[in-house]
Amino acid sequence: MKLLLDRKEVNPDSRDNYGRTPLWCAAGHGHEGIVKLLLSRKKVNPDPRSNHRETPLLCAARGGHERIVKLLLSRKKVNPDPRNNHRQTPLLCAARGGHEGVVKLLLGRKEVNPDLKDDSNQTPLSRATRHGYEWVRKLLQDRLDAESDM
Repeated sequence: MKLLLDRKEVNPDSRDNYGRTPLWCAAGHGHEGIVKLLLSRKKVNPDPRSNHRETPLLCAARGGHERIVKLLLSRKKVNPDPRNNHRQTPLLCAARGGHEGVVKLLLGRKEVNPDLKDDSNQTPLSRATRHGYEWVRKLLQDRLDAESDM
């Protein structure tokens, strides 16, 4: 990968027919080393959207790739609460998948709204409850309660 990226004629931010970039694919498949390598390149957009409006962060959150989520959230240009074509967010995807570490990372960001609904009118809380992830439900409920107390 590094050999390819060192070639001038290789665009590290190229897109396939679905609008996915190498970073998008690496993040979604849990390839942390490749994500780090790509993020080290100035020409790589850390927050590209595919044709379905999915970002590397959303894909990494869906897959439960905690360390990649942490890497992406450390970038100022990465939106921590993007929505795809189905209005799903990284938090909703992580809650639905039962990815505790990812849920905690996302809930640690004040910009992340824990109560956004997808196009099925589901929230991260309802998705976690539906799938039986009691600990996710508790984390989300605690955050919602804290926000309502403000």
